[in-house]
Amino acid sequence: MKKFLLIALVSLSQFVFAQDKGTVTGVVTDKELNNEPLPFANVFIKGTSIGGNTDMDGTFTISAPAGPYTLVFSFVGYQTVEKTITIVAGKTITVNQVMGASGGEQLEEVQITGTVNKEKESALLLEQKKAVTIEQKIGNQELARKGVGDVATAVTKTTGVSKEEGSGSVFVRGLGDRYNVTTLNGLPLPSNDPSKKNIDLSIFSTDIVEYIGIDKTYNVMNYGDFGGANINISSKVYKGKGFAEISLGSGINSVANGKTFYGADGPGTFGFYSTTYPAFPLNNYNFTTSWDRQEGNAPINTAISVKGGDSFNLTDNTKVSFFVVGSFDNDYQYRQGVARGDVNVSGVARRDLTRESYAYNTNTTLMGNLRLKYKNHEFKYNGLMVNNSTNSHDDYQGIYDVFDNAPEGGAVIQRQTFIRNTLFVHQLLGNHKVGDDLVFDWGASYNFNENEVPNRVQSTVLPNRNDEPEGPKSFLLISNDSDNHRFFSDLEEEEIAANASVTYKFAKDADEIHRAKLKLGYSGRFKDVDFDATQFNFAITLRTVTQPIIDDVYDLNSYFNQANFNAGLFTIRTFRGGLGSTTDVLLPQTYGGKQNINAAYAQFEYKFSDKFTGIFGLRGEKINQSLFYDTSINDGESDLDETQILPSVSLKYTLNDEQNLKFAASKTYTLPQFKERAPFLFEDVVNNSLGNPNLYSSDNYNADFKWEYFPQKDEIISVGAFGKYIANPINEITINSASNDISYVNTGDWGIAYGLEVELRKTLFNNETETNDATLNNKLTVGLNTSYMIHNQELNPEKVIRENPGSSVNFTNTEDGFAGASDLLLNTDFSYLKDFSNGMNIQSTVVFNYFTDRIFALGTQGKGNLVDKGFGTLDLILKSKLNERMSLGLSAKNLLNPSIERFQEDQDVIILAYKRGVDFRLSLSYKF
Repeated sequence: MKKFLLIALVSLSQFVFAQDKGTVTGVVTDKELNNEPLPFANVFIKGTSIGGNTDMDGTFTISAPAGPYTLVFSFVGYQTVEKTITIVAGKTITVNQVMGASGGEQLEEVQITGTVNKEKESALLLEQKKAVTIEQKIGNQELARKGVGDVATAVTKTTGVSKEEGSGSVFVRGLGDRYNVTTLNGLPLPSNDPSKKNIDLSIFSTDIVEYIGIDKTYNVMNYGDFGGANINISSKVYKGKGFAEISLGSGINSVANGKTFYGADGPGTFGFYSTTYPAFPLNNYNFTTSWDRQEGNAPINTAISVKGGDSFNLTDNTKVSFFVVGSFDNDYQYRQGVARGDVNVSGVARRDLTRESYAYNTNTTLMGNLRLKYKNHEFKYNGLMVNNSTNSHDDYQGIYDVFDNAPEGGAVIQRQTFIRNTLFVHQLLGNHKVGDDLVFDWGASYNFNENEVPNRVQSTVLPNRNDEPEGPKSFLLISNDSDNHRFFSDLEEEEIAANASVTYKFAKDADEIHRAKLKLGYSGRFKDVDFDATQFNFAITLRTVTQPIIDDVYDLNSYFNQANFNAGLFTIRTFRGGLGSTTDVLLPQTYGGKQNINAAYAQFEYKFSDKFTGIFGLRGEKINQSLFYDTSINDGESDLDETQILPSVSLKYTLNDEQNLKFAASKTYTLPQFKERAPFLFEDVVNNSLGNPNLYSSDNYNADFKWEYFPQKDEIISVGAFGKYIANPINEITINSASNDISYVNTGDWGIAYGLEVELRKTLFNNETETNDATLNNKLTVGLNTSYMIHNQELNPEKVIRENPGSSVNFTNTEDGFAGASDLLLNTDFSYLKDFSNGMNIQSTVVFNYFTDRIFALGTQGKGNLVDKGFGTLDLILKSKLNERMSLGLSAKNLLNPSIERFQEDQDVIILAYKRGVDFRLSLSYKF
């Protein structure tokens, strides 16, 4: 009873005290930037500890006991302003303030401070804290601190995200490429790879990035083809005084250093090569490029970047700003290890090879944007061109077929491949504020992407006798026409997209604060896909003991030439046949079609109380994917036409000024891609893959719960739980066939995943020293994020056979985990910053990432799953600002240099193994 009375007394006193409080709210704007909202300004009551910072919209709210006070507004480099106010119990007063530069400050210093804020970790944490939805962002400041150079690596620094080895694709909570969406400034991006849904994130340099948003919970403003995350790249928009900066970099890789590098004949240094097959390719030998590997430059990685921007006033109400960046970088990669294929239940690999792989990669990026601000109207244009390329030579040696040719070894398989991806993006966006209640947003984009494989060359040479693996080599035992070929392919994706929404704020309370917000919008996405490929197979025709001996397997021009063509040693044909065929044998294999998505949505946000806010959304999408194909396997058409109704809800409860509870739930879907549905055979050295026209969408049901605690402006502790249920999940499997090809099917009725995510960012110490010119930091911070997930799905062969007539599959297990899903992901970093009074500083960061084993492909026919073995990476990044204009950087990445391995469970056979090596890089930048 005494405890009850005490609790009642405390509650009553708190209630009475609350009734004695009043509230002051308002917006702080920036005079130097045409009265735009000024985030992170300090607002506090003089002589007290009551106060805080303005949010991203320049808004502040302070509660204090009734009485007269002096309200102080301050911001670095701006004139401090004091205002006398009187707070009335139970009432809210509004005090807006315009702030301008101090008389003794340089405008450049002021504007640069305002410009970098949206890239700062503290700014993005504040935005996360204020948001009703569950969101996570990583800004340019954090990317620079961790030495991140591309977007694919950037997103792996966030909770629950890992990268697919050897590519720019990412897994979010164990869900791979087909479950994710990639956008630039909220507008969709096309794929640059026929085998992928999303664009390779590694082609985007962080030079163009302001921040990257990773939305793992669904928002109805995004497209509904969503299961893992919507990854949105927000491009830089400059608002400060004019600047120009040049950066140079160079480095080496420990395993590539000293190697002689090889690649395909034709491509140059910068990666803009393009070609096609010659006229009359079947009548004579008209190919001019070499069959043999070409020696490249010394493997020294280089980089150069030039960027600049400016802003100026056209009139008192009109401001223009622009930002441009151009960069080029290259790197060399060397891989050496085993490569095995088609391992049977007894653990015997049908192909058992060693591999040496050489790759020269380039990336050229050009981006420019223009921003026009007129009163309450804003227009933005973004233009982006990215050209990236890979020139590689893969050398495989060993057993070609343990049951047939070269069963004891001696086979030499070579493949020279040049791949070029070119992306053009044009975006126009607008924001218009009509009074205090109405906001209109719109955006439109035109994207064009081309993926070219011009003249991939593959050759296969076998021992002249199977029982003499180290003896003479020839083409005598070659039985497959495609073992020696030239391949040309071209994928073009052209896309127009548009977004438009209107937001209306209403339901003002007694304090003139809007409690309700209604957003109505439309999204449209219209894509054309066109893929064509032609392969010229060099069929060996003279299979007798007189077949010429190959003296040098790296000099095949001595065999494939006009003289031997005339002598009848080989003929040239496509999959449709050779000379004399009744069909057009040069007609390429093709697939493509249109994908049109029209969507309308409504979102209602309501603030039920000062602590509790909810967002309720509903989106409807009409999807049509029309596919045509004419390939070596089949020809025909297939349409996928459906309507999706997608509800979502986000709830936020504010426990206090530092803590939030958030909840989100939604329904989404996963659409199969053109390549997954087109019956085109993609041939690799070790295995092949083909599409399935009977593939259909999966439905996803998602739920998240999260607790967030923000002790300081640059600190966070959060714990989240999530769960996903997937109906009719799509998986990559090995089908029952003579060649054990990989295909795609809806493998079962259900899949489920759930887990926990933890994030910590903490300042261990920060000793600040005030000088006349600046605040000097001596600061040590730590960051940690980790996720643990449990996942399982049904594997139902009867369902697969029923839905795919004529197919056959035999899963090893009746239930199994998701491909790409690691049970445990861990990212951690320690950063130390030391400022010096002469404008110098030094910053060092140690970054460690780790993931546990994850399934690469599901096992069939009694064979175990193919599994990528987990490993950890350790990076060291050192940066130093030498003076106000010059900076120096040094990095050493992948210091542990673990073995990258893929193995087959049950049989316990290593399928793939190599080491990436340690990357060392030195960089220098100068700001004009």
